[in-house]
Amino acid sequence: MLASIGIVVTALMMAVIEVPYLLRKRLKRELWAFSALLAFGTSLSILHVLKVPLPSPHEWIAFLYKPLSDVIYRTLQ
Repeated sequence: MLASIGIVVTALMMAVIEVPYLLRKRLKRELWAFSALLAFGTSLSILHVLKVPLPSPHEWIAFLYKPLSDVIYRTLQ
């Protein structure tokens, strides 16, 4: 629980440092990207600390490329 609080505090500190600059420069797309990536990274970090089982990126890559791999394999036989 303490690690989760530390992650949230770190994310908030990063936001406090970066968001005013992005708002001042009127960089709205960059602000959206920063916010989305920070939220995604913070969420994944908290889930990791709480030992929630997360799927491996390898599983998604294998799922996406398996049909293409099958077609190539059949073509080369």
